[in-house]
Amino acid sequence: MAIIPQMSLFTWKEIEILGDLDRLRLVLDYMPDEAFMQSLEKKRGKGRNDYPVRAMWNSILAGIVFQHESIEKLRRELSRNGQLREMCGFEGQVPTSYAYTRFLKSLIRDEEMMDKMFETLVEQLLERLPDFGKRLAIDSKAISSFSKHPNKHETEDGRRDLDANHSQKVYSGVTKEGNPWQKVVKWFGYKLHLVVDATYELPVTFKVTKASESDITEGHKLLEQMEEKQPKLLETAETMAGDRGYDDTKLITKLWDTYKIKPIMDIRNMWKDPTKHDYSRGRKTSFITTKEPYPAYALKQVNNGKCATGDLRKTARN
Repeated sequence: MAIIPQMSLFTWKEIEILGDLDRLRLVLDYMPDEAFMQSLEKKRGKGRNDYPVRAMWNSILAGIVFQHESIEKLRRELSRNGQLREMCGFEGQVPTSYAYTRFLKSLIRDEEMMDKMFETLVEQLLERLPDFGKRLAIDSKAISSFSKHPNKHETEDGRRDLDANHSQKVYSGVTKEGNPWQKVVKWFGYKLHLVVDATYELPVTFKVTKASESDITEGHKLLEQMEEKQPKLLETAETMAGDRGYDDTKLITKLWDTYKIKPIMDIRNMWKDPTKHDYSRGRKTSFITTKEPYPAYALKQVNNGKCATGDLRKTARN
């Protein structure tokens, strides 16, 4: 008899080999949304039920799993895919665009309940995955709006994007030959600020803001958000990695002095020799290279011979 070895506890390969419908089934089975569904059904009351709340919600999740960028693309998928309609809970009919518009507005009104579902999933991961939350990483992601620029009409009509704004992100570095390079990315829209588990590549907390909001400012707010809603994660965390956009003394100090999390941040001034000292901001800063699984530096701030963020040399692996 051919014996199939047991699969590992958690690997993305097991998910990637599944078809879209199988992956959707996993999402529907494990989404902790029962309380949310009951709340939406209670608010609908005895009104028309042409498109049941649960079927509408399941189809929204399907749009995410199938990576449809718009409701119209999702509706076309539902029109041609009978299995998908059945799995979502529709009895042959496809909801109108107007029905989706009203349903999405109801979801926005219950944003807190959706956030609670996310927090519940993170708590489940913390209980079931070994070492989940020990190695964190922080970053931001540009999200472009369907609009290309601000609308001159400021009256809300359900179609205009009145919250987005312009921003740009500058990427720079030094080539192997020692030549500096720079790339500027501009967009109109929003920015997704994320803290993720660096081992499993799963989100821990997030916040969506206008595109122009500072990474450092939102980094502080993400820590405060975790302290309020996920204090156990802050107790579990050992390191937090970030790019040079998070090279901020206050943020680094807060991570180490307040939460005892080792900050592993890239430096703003990329010297050819990383052991050199940077005096550009009026203080002596030592950079301790580590052998973490991500290329970064642990920062040790030195003021008058004392380390402002604790003795990271003892905790960073040489």
